[in-house]
Amino acid sequence: MRWSIINLDKFFKPESVAIIGVSSNEHKLGHVIFRNLMNNYKAKIYPINPNEGRIVGYKCYPSVLAVEDPIELAIIAIPSEAVIPAVNECVKKKIPNLIIISSGFSEIGNKKREEELRKIVEKNNINLVGVNCLGNYDAHTRFDSMFIPTTRLKRPRPGYISFISQSGALGAAVLDLLASKNYGLSKFISYGNATSLDESDYLDYLITDNNTKVICLYIEGVRDGKKFMQVAKKASLKKPVIILKGGVTEKGAQAALSHTGAMAGSSQVYSAVFKQCGLIEVSSLEEMFNIARILENVVKPKGNRIQIITNGGGYGILGTDSISKNNLRFAEMYPRTKNELAKKFPPLVSISNPIDLIGDADDERFRLAIEKCLNDPNIDIILTLLLPQTPLITENIVGTITKLNDMKKKPIIVVCTGGLFAQKIRSELDSKGVVCFDFITDAVSSIKRMCEYYKLG
Repeated sequence: MRWSIINLDKFFKPESVAIIGVSSNEHKLGHVIFRNLMNNYKAKIYPINPNEGRIVGYKCYPSVLAVEDPIELAIIAIPSEAVIPAVNECVKKKIPNLIIISSGFSEIGNKKREEELRKIVEKNNINLVGVNCLGNYDAHTRFDSMFIPTTRLKRPRPGYISFISQSGALGAAVLDLLASKNYGLSKFISYGNATSLDESDYLDYLITDNNTKVICLYIEGVRDGKKFMQVAKKASLKKPVIILKGGVTEKGAQAALSHTGAMAGSSQVYSAVFKQCGLIEVSSLEEMFNIARILENVVKPKGNRIQIITNGGGYGILGTDSISKNNLRFAEMYPRTKNELAKKFPPLVSISNPIDLIGDADDERFRLAIEKCLNDPNIDIILTLLLPQTPLITENIVGTITKLNDMKKKPIIVVCTGGLFAQKIRSELDSKGVVCFDFITDAVSSIKRMCEYYKLG
């Protein structure tokens, strides 16, 4: 087993790529990968298929050995029985990096074929992603080796959360959801059976990746426990690492074995290891990305004293309940802050915690309240419960909150519940780096996990 740090840059920004298995049939996996790269990524692309002459204007080569130029990365999307001969040609061509999309290995019990493949790539010092994987995606470089067309899976905008997933299908669903909610992504890595490179190698690589602030990891099992612990401990000291373990039940563990050939193991043992390594364990994908967005975007708070600002009394009450249930602290405004706000606001506005700006609040009233709370040393975190249904709230509230958030004085977390107009506000705030939630409970539980991560008691 390898223990050294492996440079995986060529899986995200190669200058030359061969795609083995490109056909003229636009529905075949190789063609989809070819189209995704051709349309979105600038590099030398070499489609490989002995039965094709040209494909959409590109010369098609019978083998990688027929390509005169050096090739930095080969993507293989052919039937499993043809994979090893294709890999042997890649060895002769001295291609140092492979992504093997093809399935039909240990996940269906064909361990002998996968072991033969592993020995070939490791003997020849080839970096292999896969087998049985979806591919990789980099939102910053636009490198896209996934076999799902953009018409079916919208790619997320550039951000600073990287997601490593043992399951390709799960990863695809998550990426589509992130894109629909306008959340940002840095890198996505689908690694399938982990034939050679495993979750520890990808985690190790992302520690020093400048475009990754938060690492999210979905696993079904770990190939090398000692290696994983060593890397995970190192990673958690540098960046937040959020982990979701699949196969925590007996039935789930059986499903994991037939899915990627992973031995799921005891969930209690895994949880103990995650805690020992400083990882943030979650129980759902929703929780994972709620926490990730906060850790990606907000400035580290000095404490856990929360101030609620809202234009809905009922929402203020629910926010108060949620903070209490999560054993977080309520901020107590300085008298000077209260006095300054009292001079600006109508008598009906409640200047306490929550600050209830009442139903006739406009964008300016929110601006004043948030600004004064940013300057109050007794307040660590501002929870803004925005009801955009009230008539004086306009789209300008996005710019108002964004300007205040950009000052990076304190975390400003927004909850904006509702239909089309609320969805628009949420999406625009998220795209500008303001963390916005649909529901109060999600916001407060994520704030709690942030405080736990930063050890703010």
